[in-house]
Amino acid sequence: MSLRNYVAVIALIVFAVVSPFAGAQSLAPAPSPTSDGTSIDQGIAYLLMVVALVLTYIIHPLDASSLF
Repeated sequence: MSLRNYVAVIALIVFAVVSPFAGAQSLAPAPSPTSDGTSIDQGIAYLLMVVALVLTYIIHPLDASSLF
């Protein structure tokens, strides 16, 4: 086979691989995020409320036992 035949075969293979993608539709848009941040904010708020409750129960007995 001559060099011209090799070039023709390679060009044919490249064309065969690329041609199915020529008529392909564009990709669908990415789905919207499942969390818009409000659930994260709510989780942080619950965590802070639990911390405040625990600190209240820790500090309250110390405050009630003072002599003043």
